[in-house]
Amino acid sequence: MSESLKKNADFQKVYKTGKSYANKYLVMYIINNGLKGNRIGISVSKKVGNSVVRHRVTRLIRESYRLNKQHLKTGFDIVVIARNSANGKGYNEISGAFMHLSSLHKIKM
Repeated sequence: MSESLKKNADFQKVYKTGKSYANKYLVMYIINNGLKGNRIGISVSKKVGNSVVRHRVTRLIRESYRLNKQHLKTGFDIVVIARNSANGKGYNEISGAFMHLSSLHKIKM
């Protein structure tokens, strides 16, 4: 089971109380959610690019999570923020950045 974070209040809670790590392309905030599965929220600001670019980056991040979720521990709210440098990057760079942050947060099994 994995859902997405949709409410602004959920995002704010993760930002305020979560721990964050960043790399070249992404920033990742994580808190325990006390549930059986993970919930993921993705934020891509207008600074990254126009709507086409932002949606593409969002899809790449979501796909990185979907294909790697069997390697991640469960019970976390995860918020991933794309940085400007994520614009124009391919799946391999984004996925590598996602897994790098997962291992820094020690949620990678």
